[in-house]
Amino acid sequence: MDSNLLKVFVAVANNKSVSLGALELGFAQSNVTSRIKQLEKNLGYTLFHRIPKGVKLTHEGEKLYPYAIEIVKKVEEATLKMMNLTHQEILRIGSTQSNAPIRLLPFVSKLNEDFPDMKLEVYTDTTPLVVEALLNYKVDIGFVSGNPHHKDLKVLKVYDEDIYLVESKDKESENCILGYKNSCAYFTYLCSQFRKEGNTTFKTTIFENYETILGCAKIGMGKSLVPISIIKKFGYEKDLKLTKLDKKIYDLSTHLVCRKDYIPMISDYLKDLKL
Repeated sequence: MDSNLLKVFVAVANNKSVSLGALELGFAQSNVTSRIKQLEKNLGYTLFHRIPKGVKLTHEGEKLYPYAIEIVKKVEEATLKMMNLTHQEILRIGSTQSNAPIRLLPFVSKLNEDFPDMKLEVYTDTTPLVVEALLNYKVDIGFVSGNPHHKDLKVLKVYDEDIYLVESKDKESENCILGYKNSCAYFTYLCSQFRKEGNTTFKTTIFENYETILGCAKIGMGKSLVPISIIKKFGYEKDLKLTKLDKKIYDLSTHLVCRKDYIPMISDYLKDLKL
């Protein structure tokens, strides 16, 4: 069975669309359609129902899906290991958005300096999505907020991170949580804390960057959890009321993690790297 055909099958199944699957893979839609037809011919089963909004797995497609996922992951893992047999040729880095402006640029710059022949790829998102990318072999290492405590992941390094509740120092803040995406670890933790305290009427507002969050907190639009490094970067340490998060209760320090079954060849270097 051709693993390349299975990769196309998985992309279409995940996106529930031939066109979106083609977009993810960087293929022409006609190319994806022909590969799906080839796979269906090889197996002797129709794998997708064509519906108005895209495609849906048939019963046979649903049976194939978990095996296809496993095969595609194993092939990608084997490919990466073969590429890096003697040295690390490529390193795919995942990072939270909060880590990116503080630590990611010097990290990448240092890697470029020390490993000029190594190719680097960078992906930024929230902690849950960086963890998901790690588990799906889409990135090799990830900077995440807090220890994911996942059986398949290994912590390479912990960057001590002081997290603060930020709010206006001049006026009473609105009953609103300001955050960067709904899946952000800081945002979800603060929401859970509000609920534990009996505050169930709070509103939420999502922004695309932390500078805007800090500015809105300053004028009393709401409260947020933000690392002190971000607060200092944008010069808000004297403009906000700051309450430090107790790490004994919940530690959201930045953790550099990788998969246990795919530890980068430069892992010792990463553990010792000071930023």
